[in-house]
Amino acid sequence: MYKEPIFLTPVFKERIWGGQKLKEEFDYDLPYEKTGEAWVISAHENGPSVVKNGPLSGKTLKELWEQYGELFNKDGNDVGEYPLLVKIIDANADLSVQVHPDDEFAQEVEHSSYGKTECWYVLDSKKDANIVLGHHAKNKEELETMIKQEKWDDLLQKKKVSPGDFYYVPSGTIHAIGEGIMILEIQQSSDITYRVYDYDRTDDQGNKRELHLKRAKKVTTTPHQSTDYERKKVKEQGLVSEALVKEDYFSVYHWVLDGEVSQEVTADFLQVSVTKGEATIQVENQSFPIEKGDHFIIPHTVQKFGLLGNAEFVVSHT
Repeated sequence: MYKEPIFLTPVFKERIWGGQKLKEEFDYDLPYEKTGEAWVISAHENGPSVVKNGPLSGKTLKELWEQYGELFNKDGNDVGEYPLLVKIIDANADLSVQVHPDDEFAQEVEHSSYGKTECWYVLDSKKDANIVLGHHAKNKEELETMIKQEKWDDLLQKKKVSPGDFYYVPSGTIHAIGEGIMILEIQQSSDITYRVYDYDRTDDQGNKRELHLKRAKKVTTTPHQSTDYERKKVKEQGLVSEALVKEDYFSVYHWVLDGEVSQEVTADFLQVSVTKGEATIQVENQSFPIEKGDHFIIPHTVQKFGLLGNAEFVVSHT
């Protein structure tokens, strides 16, 4: 029986708005000058993570999900796809204003298993950095008119952000990550994006990126629904655990470790990203060093583990 964390190698994505901060912050070896995303826990066909330790080394997370269901408390006959995707996004420039469909629309129109509800934990941001989260249109007709007339300042709701902020972004929410922000994103395992506005940017060939206004207007929740959450902290031994969100698709926590703690695994499996510091994770008689920039899964076959050190984590599960 598999009794250790499953460490994963990130998959990097080139983006028009990307940069080099993922190297500066996490010492990742980046393949592109404009690297915008690291898919750090992914079983998506567009970028599956690869296992880098233990007897399953070299296999993708997608292969583990399909062939080793016991690691996820999953019935071997279940043909559903791995449910979540974890990314780090470096917005060296503004991301496009966009919206994502829900499961029903994604299945009917895109023939995809999942829509895309997501959430953001802000790892870093420059002073006065902004996100777009929501809109001011009262109904679909007003939304369509404001988009057609390009009244972006009137339409879009903007918020200033700081490191440590957290935002829940359900499908149907118009949103954008602003320049100078780095986030850890936990989302449904989907790669469907409908662009609403892209600041009239052009690529190296002078071409504007495609917009998807017809579908975007269909899936946008109108009027906008607020998604603020009360954050609650619990201290146990050397760990302060803060519940960021508990929703149908995922639950997400921020952990601050200062010392030692023993944890029982009550979810089917845990996804863990180390966002600061260094520590050791102990499973039975084995110890594994972990540091900022590491990402791993605690499989269902591990019932209990220990942590020792000084570090911060973002932890998620279905």
